[in-house]
Amino acid sequence: MKIEKRKKLKELYNQYEEDVAEFKKSAACVKGCADCCIDVGNIDITTLEGIIIHDRGATFEEPLKSEIKARLALNKMQRENVRLSRCAFLKADKTCMIYDIRPFSCRRLYSVKKCDGASPTIHRQALNLANQTVKKIQRLDSSGYSGHISYILFLLDKEEFRKLYLRGKFKPQKIADFGRSHGILINRSVSR
Repeated sequence: MKIEKRKKLKELYNQYEEDVAEFKKSAACVKGCADCCIDVGNIDITTLEGIIIHDRGATFEEPLKSEIKARLALNKMQRENVRLSRCAFLKADKTCMIYDIRPFSCRRLYSVKKCDGASPTIHRQALNLANQTVKKIQRLDSSGYSGHISYILFLLDKEEFRKLYLRGKFKPQKIADFGRSHGILINRSVSR
């Protein structure tokens, strides 16, 4: 995958943070809160974000690498059974082991009041900006897909899929059955 896409993704993240900085000043979130990482349970990513996370995971040493794979498999099974799943990258101290490369669905989350297991309370304007940013990320990743983190990382774990994606090839028929049954979106179809 071209470095330019990774750079552009980071620019989109930074632009969003700049655009919502005033809203986030009133956030009740603190390091180690993790309500969104445990109770919200809908961490959607694009394949572009997924390949960055996949590459980071490849640098993890054992037994952490195997532990993350097992957590992702559990997440996938829980999602398939319509259950919430704790983020596979959440450490015991409730901090994120991939915080610096966390996907946009994590970056966009904050709450103006303590969640205590409920959904976050977010400013409407920030939500609108987040939805616009999602579209921009999907356009950037036009030869990729969007879906739950465990599903996208499952696909990227398959060498054939990963190589096709990294070469910029777009063959949705290769994942059609899995895509339909797991709600995988084709970015070029939804980002218009």
